[in-house]
Amino acid sequence: MDDFVPVFVVAMLFIGLPWIILHYMTKWKTAATITTDDEVLLEELYNLAKRLDERMDTVERLVASDNPDYKPARLIHDKQVDNQQLRELENLLAETKGEKQ
Repeated sequence: MDDFVPVFVVAMLFIGLPWIILHYMTKWKTAATITTDDEVLLEELYNLAKRLDERMDTVERLVASDNPDYKPARLIHDKQVDNQQLRELENLLAETKGEKQ
C-alpha cells in the first residue's frame, strides 16, 4: 500500500491538477462570450428602446402643441447631437451584420 502513495501523488500533480485547471479555463472562456440568442435579444431591446423614444417624442410634440407653456424635460426632438450615439450604435450593428453574412 505504501508503494502506491507516491505514484498516486505524482499522478495527481501531473495529470489531475492540470486537467482541472484546463477544464475550468475552458468553462470560463466559453461563459464569457455572447451567444447568438443574446445578440438577438440585444437587437430586439435596442429596437424596442428606439420605438419608445420615438413615441416619447410624439407625446411631447402633442403636449407642446396643446400647451404653449410646456417645456419638455427631455432633449429636443431629433437634435443631431442627441442622436449621435444612436447613429454610432446603428453603424456598429450594420458592420456586425455585414461581417456575419
